[in-house]
Amino acid sequence: MNYLSVEEITKSYGERVLFEELTFGIDQGQKAAIVAKNGTGKTTLLRCLLGKETVGDGRIVFRKDLRIAFMQQSDELDPTHTIFEEVFSHDLPELQAVKAYNKAMRDKDEEGIKKTFEAVTELDAWDIEVKINQILSVLKLENTDQLVGTLSGGQKKRVALAKVLIAEPDFLILDEPTNHLDLDMIEWLEEYLSKSTSTILMVTHDRYFLEVVCDTILELDNKTLYKYKGNFSYFLEKKAEREEQLLSTIEKAKNQFRKELEWMRRQPKARGTKQKARIEAFYDTKKVAKQRIDKDELEIPVKMERLGTKILELHRVGKAFGEKKILNDFSYVFKRQERVGIVGNNGTGKTTFLNMLLGIEPLRKGKIVTGETVVFGYYNQELPNYDDDKKVIDVIRDVAEFIPLEKGRQMSAAQFLEKFLFPRDMHFNFVHKLSGGEKRRLKLMTVLMQNPNFLILDEPTNDLDVFVMSVLEDYLRSFQGCLIVVSHDRYFMDKMVDHLFVFKGEGELKDITGNYTAYRSAQQKLARAEKRQESPDAPKQEKKKVETGEKRKLSYKEKVEFESLEGEMEKLEAEKAELTEILSNPEASNEDLMKAGERLSVVVSELEEKEFRWLELSEYE
Repeated sequence: MNYLSVEEITKSYGERVLFEELTFGIDQGQKAAIVAKNGTGKTTLLRCLLGKETVGDGRIVFRKDLRIAFMQQSDELDPTHTIFEEVFSHDLPELQAVKAYNKAMRDKDEEGIKKTFEAVTELDAWDIEVKINQILSVLKLENTDQLVGTLSGGQKKRVALAKVLIAEPDFLILDEPTNHLDLDMIEWLEEYLSKSTSTILMVTHDRYFLEVVCDTILELDNKTLYKYKGNFSYFLEKKAEREEQLLSTIEKAKNQFRKELEWMRRQPKARGTKQKARIEAFYDTKKVAKQRIDKDELEIPVKMERLGTKILELHRVGKAFGEKKILNDFSYVFKRQERVGIVGNNGTGKTTFLNMLLGIEPLRKGKIVTGETVVFGYYNQELPNYDDDKKVIDVIRDVAEFIPLEKGRQMSAAQFLEKFLFPRDMHFNFVHKLSGGEKRRLKLMTVLMQNPNFLILDEPTNDLDVFVMSVLEDYLRSFQGCLIVVSHDRYFMDKMVDHLFVFKGEGELKDITGNYTAYRSAQQKLARAEKRQESPDAPKQEKKKVETGEKRKLSYKEKVEFESLEGEMEKLEAEKAELTEILSNPEASNEDLMKAGERLSVVVSELEEKEFRWLELSEYE
């Protein structure tokens, strides 16, 4: 059943055409994602679909009576509402009934409680209340009396996400849903959307998210939309095939163009019908021959100062804000080519830690010693504060007219921009015309061109498209200095780091060997082991008793199943790690990527089922 039909829509701003004559459809139950380079119109397309922006031509039709919810990047929340009021600001009878019941409970209105209790029961909305509490708890929005106007940007983003999930829409449209979520929240959302019955259309740069949640990829490229019925690795394979076919077509057109060009130069002005047809064909061939396939290459052999013996040393460092501990007696000595990932829930002090390393944030105790040869390059989360009336090339020239490279060579500002995927026709654009992702890419350029040998990147992948992230990864793999990365992009972390600093809260920081996937796998195994070893206390025993007052025992068949489940889960965990390694390997073939992606979806699903069953049986072991 078709939920959305888009026919030949075109969108432009003045002479700049974002897309033209796009035609596609979304069917009931599909989970689709739009991928494209920054600045090509992904967010604009979503806004056009919902009538928030007009289109020049074409038609957009949603199926009648659909319940549609849209979460966009920029907040459109009422600052005078509390979190409670905002997430319930839907016209749905079930939500309004639950809202009225909660209000009566808060006001201790006995008559109101009785009345609203009956309304919730009549609408069978008690499950919705449980779901609402779960969503608010996972997104850490338990203090629902807070005013929206007092929240941080990240908190507002989570309120907007909670609001659309609570609505239980038929059609859910999400613009960068994983931004400002910590890793636990992202994994929960991934699982939630995978199991959701809603039809979904999203824009996201999280490649694991694309791999696990989506079954359709819509690529917006060169003002045209291409549809791929598969997950992200399937899209990568088919995109490579499409570009190969296009390259072959262009080469044939170039050969034909050269022949026809000679004929055109020899011929007098055409009078016959045959000649006119051949001239028209010549211009069609010319159009095809002039096409270019832009390759995402980010080769920047920037000269880097050599690191000395002493790099960066932390000696019994402590930090706290009042009663809140950030770091407690932490010591560490950085070595050459360290590649550290930093993970932890929001608010545990990750950014504060980076600022301490840079000397921006004072220590409470201990000391940090920085080597004389260290040149820091720091990319933070804040949007760059460029003059809107400045041209793109002038932003680079303000740092340097020429960038020193290895072996005494140099590169002009214009060449450097092209290496960073800013084509010549964008160099003299004003900064205010750039998208958020393009501004962040420009900011990243200004950091890298200062020749750092110790890079600190705080959420470098936010608002960068999957293509830019891929070439950034290529650059960082060849970077010979030290690297510290804070990122919620699990795919990026897996490829970039070899050990993690894990912020556990209350000043505890642990150094864990391995990438993020290995860390999460170890966490899950530990949780299962603890579950098996723990001795149930009295309240838990009470919950496990049946009506007779006796604890239910596992049957023989259930015991056999329980004993075999752990081994099965370990095998699936190992296979998941192998598949993740394949997906993270830049040298893997398209066929291997597609097979690994398809198998990963199956493995993740099987693992979730077995983990749920293991937990269920462990209650009665």
